[in-house]
Amino acid sequence: MGPPADTQRRRRAMAVVAAIVLGSAVVFHRGPFKQAKAPMRSPGPPANVLLITVDTLRPDALGWVAGKNATPEIDRLAGEAFAFPGAVSPVPLTFPSHAALLTGLLPRRLGLRDNGQVLGPGPRTLAEALKARGYATAAFVSGYPLDSAFGLDRGFDVYDDTLTPGSGGDLERPAGATAAPALQWLSGARAPVFLWVHFYDPHYPYEPPEGFRRPGPRGAYDGEVAYVDSVVGRLTAAFDARGTALTVLAADHGESLGEHGEGTHGFFIYDSTVAVPLLFRWPGRIRAASSPAAARLVDVTPTILDLLGMEAAADADGVSVRGMLDGGPAAAEPAYIETFQPWNSYGWSPLAAIRHRGLKLIGAPRPELYDLAADPGETTNAIDARASDVVALQRLLDAAQARPAAAQAAVDPEARARLEALGYVSGGAPMTDPPARGLRDPKDGNRLRTLLTEGDLLLRRGDMSAAVARFDAVLREDPENRFALHRSGLALLRSGAAGRAVPRLQKAVELDPTGPDARAALAEALTAAGKPAAAVEHWMEAARLQPRRADLWANLGSALGAAGRGKDAAEALGKAVALRPDDPRLRIRLAFAEYGAGRLDDAARDLKAAADGQGAAFPHSGALGLILVQLGRGEEARTWLARSAPGEPEHGEARRALAGLGSGRR
Repeated sequence: MGPPADTQRRRRAMAVVAAIVLGSAVVFHRGPFKQAKAPMRSPGPPANVLLITVDTLRPDALGWVAGKNATPEIDRLAGEAFAFPGAVSPVPLTFPSHAALLTGLLPRRLGLRDNGQVLGPGPRTLAEALKARGYATAAFVSGYPLDSAFGLDRGFDVYDDTLTPGSGGDLERPAGATAAPALQWLSGARAPVFLWVHFYDPHYPYEPPEGFRRPGPRGAYDGEVAYVDSVVGRLTAAFDARGTALTVLAADHGESLGEHGEGTHGFFIYDSTVAVPLLFRWPGRIRAASSPAAARLVDVTPTILDLLGMEAAADADGVSVRGMLDGGPAAAEPAYIETFQPWNSYGWSPLAAIRHRGLKLIGAPRPELYDLAADPGETTNAIDARASDVVALQRLLDAAQARPAAAQAAVDPEARARLEALGYVSGGAPMTDPPARGLRDPKDGNRLRTLLTEGDLLLRRGDMSAAVARFDAVLREDPENRFALHRSGLALLRSGAAGRAVPRLQKAVELDPTGPDARAALAEALTAAGKPAAAVEHWMEAARLQPRRADLWANLGSALGAAGRGKDAAEALGKAVALRPDDPRLRIRLAFAEYGAGRLDDAARDLKAAADGQGAAFPHSGALGLILVQLGRGEEARTWLARSAPGEPEHGEARRALAGLGSGRR
């Protein structure tokens, strides 16, 4: 016999009150009210894990979300998955967003504010966690922001970032060219496997392959999404053939496509760029359903680990949403969002937001509040009409920003020691934090940003004069605009006016001393202006900021050589070759630096290695032969001297040396 009816009613009432109280409790980071875990099923054999990330993918570009523009392969996955059509990215930029997804930590806690910064050695990545459990791990990425130089390759047995120049010189590769080596690796990989495949195609500029463009004003963008969709089908079919598989698909951020006056992404943090699709698919383990809950990209790694019976990092910002996947109530975690691009690029105010229970507060010089249920396009600022909501959300925003953030991007101790051995004396420029007040609200900068976008497009197309005119128009109104200073300096440098470029680039570096691109541009301009010694310090600082970029070390080596520091030049170029041992062009540059430093045996070895890599295209057979002559290795030298072609700079001397060997002269 059960309890009396009045007792049952009291228990039900207490349960309702508890649900209301616990449901409204705000837990930004893990606290006393942790999400309860569903009981683990028998794990069985380890599941293979496939993570697919699609760059710059708006949810409404997918058929299962928009109800049009069918994307049949991703639509099929969504129909078999627990799907979140409106998950939240912590930042609308490729590298920091992916770093957050793969660590469960917010970008601010990783010290990442922009593409081009470096993930530090501390936080454990998803790949490292799975590799420690015996997984074979591989990643195949499609865009330069995810190059291994920036640190997301940690924990991967294979990290394939082989890219080619695309439109505007951006390094990328199309989805099919990324999937092909991924499928080849998968066919020979031992189980269990963790495979991450990243597709860059929907990123600007939009150039879908023939037959994929769709009608309408955003047909090129939607066409690139359709092309990626076709490749996703091939990838998932091959993965499913391996047996038990957990598949996760997500976007890193969206794309404005003109909404709020923004053409692409990174500048604002409206939902057009931070709302993303997210799918968890595991047939037989995860039910097929859809939820409007605002799951977060920082929840992805904790959820995958939880599903596999593993623990997430204790200090993770993300939490597992496995309870929802198992049929539990929707999570109510606030989503923190930020962008520092307005500050990093233009010297304007950064933006931060909190998104919670259908409301969104954007912290800006003129703050904004949106009721996302009533106003999903974020067109009506309700900041003055809902004071109590503003107060509650501001508390959440303050709490999110109060947790200690990493001070700056990682410093590589080995790279730092090598630079100090070459004479590096700077303590490293500190990351510049924006002042609390007095900065331009990004909403007030759209007209200037249009000019900057036009100027950058002209620069990419090679119209340097017109590009400088656009940048100068901005500088007349905003003389400390970092983007205009950097890009106009670059345009002047490319047009042969290095002397005019130097002061602009110097000012850009003064305003943002941690910007590696401005540092590198200034160093290049100083070299072109005949001041290689002055360029050295800037190449050094750029290499400190991005220590795994071989091109920075190689350029440092060239500057050192031009400054008469041959031994140091060889050391810097040796670092470049260590980073890219399969690049014969770097080996050639190293060999000539070694020759200048008097290291003839090393020079001969590296020229021979370059020749092995380039085959018939090797352009310095004569130089190798001449070095071998100096080493007294005449018979070996004879072969290389005879190969010297008329186009080689050392050809004439090589022919004379060959004749001398034939006559017995040295």
